Amino acid sequence: MNVRKVAVPVLWLLAAASASAAGAMPHTRCGWFDNPTPGNAWLIDRDGEWAIAIQGSYEAQGDWPQFTDAQWVPVNGMHGHGCACIKAVVNTKTHEVVRIASARARPLAVCRKDRALREPKD
Repeated sequence: MNVRKVAVPVLWLLAAASASAAGAMPHTRCGWFDNPTPGNAWLIDRDGEWAIAIQGSYEAQGDWPQFTDAQWVPVNGMHGHGCACIKAVVNTKTHEVVRIASARARPLAVCRKDRALREPKD
């Protein structure tokens, strides 16, 4: 049996599996970053709610956006919501953010002017 004939297809399959498991390329999503309570956060965009963190069960890899006081609506102490864009790998079946590659805060007015977005009530 020729080991090379077997090894090449096996290596190709392993590479393909690891590429899909690692996730696709990050895509940019913009909308309301909602962090109403400790350990809970979502990005709400025109396609729905994307779970970033659920206290005690799930948290995406990567850094959350950093907001100034002018970019943040406080609701529960230091918690609340702001307008942001994240470049992230997401699971479209579960609506979970898997990994945040980058994140940036935006002025509140940008999300408030977008008719496809509804501001969180927290």
